[in-house]
Amino acid sequence: MARKLPSLNALYAFEAAARLQSVTQAASELHVTHGAVSRQIKALEGELGKPLFARQGRGLGLTPAGLQLRDATGAAFQQLEDAWSDLRRRRLPSALVLGCQGSILARWVIPRLPRLGLELPDLNLHLVVHEGDFDARMAGLDAALLVGEPPSDDGWLVHTLTTERIGPVVSPRYAGFDALLGRSASSLLGQALLQTSSRPQAWPAWARANGMDSQALTFGASFEHLYYLLEAAVAGLGVAIAPQPLVSEDIAAGRLAAPWGFVETPGCWMLCCRRNDADSRVTRLADWLRRELDATPV
Repeated sequence: MARKLPSLNALYAFEAAARLQSVTQAASELHVTHGAVSRQIKALEGELGKPLFARQGRGLGLTPAGLQLRDATGAAFQQLEDAWSDLRRRRLPSALVLGCQGSILARWVIPRLPRLGLELPDLNLHLVVHEGDFDARMAGLDAALLVGEPPSDDGWLVHTLTTERIGPVVSPRYAGFDALLGRSASSLLGQALLQTSSRPQAWPAWARANGMDSQALTFGASFEHLYYLLEAAVAGLGVAIAPQPLVSEDIAAGRLAAPWGFVETPGCWMLCCRRNDADSRVTRLADWLRRELDATPV
């Protein structure tokens, strides 16, 4: 007998929106548009005949039906995720499954894989893109390379690698490049700054660290991921804000410049794993990553 279930895509969209309490954040996590998530939720509500969300000020709240469905879908998807994780581990029994943000993977990890292979030849890595905040839903990962503030949950073992440092970068191809050189950081207040929706706090944090009013910043184009932001900066489309390790090679090659240097943030680069599943390979990888970050030109 066929199961009487609504669209799994609709349930997936609802679960993300309910968990994050935001349709916008759910759309970002699922890599779809805001409208696509909204349509899936409306389809569920139409099929159910009652609302799942209730507007609360500027945010979203769950109705009693929404709360019940959130708990059910969250538990069901977690169970599926755990089962899928076990199956993947059996398929790759010798691999250390490492998750990290796509921008870090593309700009920092992949260029160093040949050296990692030479220095840790017995470490077989299986790399997985993991976007979003640190949470307990990282099923399927043995470890995660993350940038941000360490988790407060004691269930995680955190290997701190280095303090995060961010700063503005600009290409010599940028039309206003020559006019910016030699001027103070406050000269950026008149520029249309490039930003990324994945790190909206980066520019304000940098401004505050430099004694400037973050409300005075003017923003131009916005990009969904940091990788695209940095590619736009290299192309000369404007001034971007970036973690220092991700742009060090571009700076050394002259593709980008950092005239105002980099400032420390409260965050750090870290390699995390579940404390109960600690693997000696994670410690070895953390030591290697720490050496690589220490060797990154400042």
